[in-house]
Amino acid sequence: MRRLFWVAVGAAAGIYAVRKVQKTLHAYSPAVLAERAGGLGHSIGDSLAGFVHEVRSAMAERESELRDALGLSEKSRLTPAQAADLTEHPFLPRPTPRSTT
Repeated sequence: MRRLFWVAVGAAAGIYAVRKVQKTLHAYSPAVLAERAGGLGHSIGDSLAGFVHEVRSAMAERESELRDALGLSEKSRLTPAQAADLTEHPFLPRPTPRSTT
């Protein structure tokens, strides 16, 4: 009777181990990994697209600020003398440029 009990316990443990290994192997099969990677790729692509959009809009805003500060925007223009002074002495404090409206 004892031997029969231990045979049953061994068989149950073997069945459990085989099922667990099969489940793990299936989880790491090429088809399942490709499916997971495909879903991950879409979320990363969306995140990256959002990041690129934010960077570009911030870049355009900063460029506009710099153009205004340097007098290169459509709103304000530098005189030739101011432009020459700006290129020769770029770190000196500047008065605000004149508007040509």
